[in-house]
Amino acid sequence: MKQARLKRLFGVSGNCFDVAIDHGMFNEKSFLSGIENMHGAIETVAAARPDAIQLPPGTAPLLQARPGRDRPALVLRTDVANVYGSPLPRRLFSELIAQPVAQAVRLDAACVVVNLLMLPDQPEMHEACIRNINVLKPACDDAGMPLMVEPLVMQDNAQGGYMVDGDIDMILPLVRQAVELGADIIKADPCTDPTEYHRVIEIAQDVPVLVRGGGKVSDTEILTRTRTLMDQGARGIVYGRNVIHHADPAGMTAALMAIVHDGATVADALAKIG
Repeated sequence: MKQARLKRLFGVSGNCFDVAIDHGMFNEKSFLSGIENMHGAIETVAAARPDAIQLPPGTAPLLQARPGRDRPALVLRTDVANVYGSPLPRRLFSELIAQPVAQAVRLDAACVVVNLLMLPDQPEMHEACIRNINVLKPACDDAGMPLMVEPLVMQDNAQGGYMVDGDIDMILPLVRQAVELGADIIKADPCTDPTEYHRVIEIAQDVPVLVRGGGKVSDTEILTRTRTLMDQGARGIVYGRNVIHHADPAGMTAALMAIVHDGATVADALAKIG
C-alpha cells in the first residue's frame, strides 16, 4: 500500500509538485495572506492540477470533497509548533495531532508530513521533533502510509522571526538524520548555492528529496532556482507562497509543473504565466 500511495504522489514522470497550504496551522497572522478563504484557495490550486496539496486535518476535507478523479493527492500535516513568531513565547512546543495516521487513512491521504526542526539554542525543540517522528514511523509502516520528514535549519530568531538557514553544512546532517529516522520522502530547504544541491541528494541515500520554496520571490528567480535544483537531482518541489501569493496561481502551477515533469526551460515555463 505504501508504494501505491507513493505512485499517487510521484506519477508517471517519477517527480512530484506538492503545493503547501498548511500555513494556518501555525497561528501566525502573516501566514494567512492569500489563504483567508480556504475554499477559494484550494479550488484555485486544485484546478491547476499539481500532484499534491499539503493541508492540515481541518481543511483537508475541502480538497477531498472535490468531485472527479483528477484531484491532487492529499499530503496531511501532522504537527503544529509555535516557533515562527518574534519574540518567541515563553515555552516552545512541537506537538502531533491526535491519532495522526488514523486521521490520514480516514482522509485518504497519500502521505503524512512532520517537521524536524533545528533552532539555535533550542535542543528541546529538536528532541520534541525526534519524538514525533519516532511515534509516526511505526504507525506509518503499519498502515502503509508514506512518511515525509521536513528537516529545517533555522537562523537565530532575534533576526525578526525564524528564517531558513541555507548553510549546506548544517542542512546535510539534518537531512541524513531524517533519513536515518525512517523518512520515505525528504522535504528540505534549498542551500544558498543551488548548484551544490547534489550533495543533499547524495546524503539522502536514494530517499526522494522535494525542495521547499520558502518566501515569495520573482517568477524568474523561483523558476530558475527550480530548474537548477531539478538538474541537481531533486525529485520535485513543495512550494506554497510562490503559488498562493501569485497573481496567476494556475499559470505559476503550470510553469512549475512543466519544469518538474517535462524538463522545460525557464523561458518556456515563463511563457505559461499570464
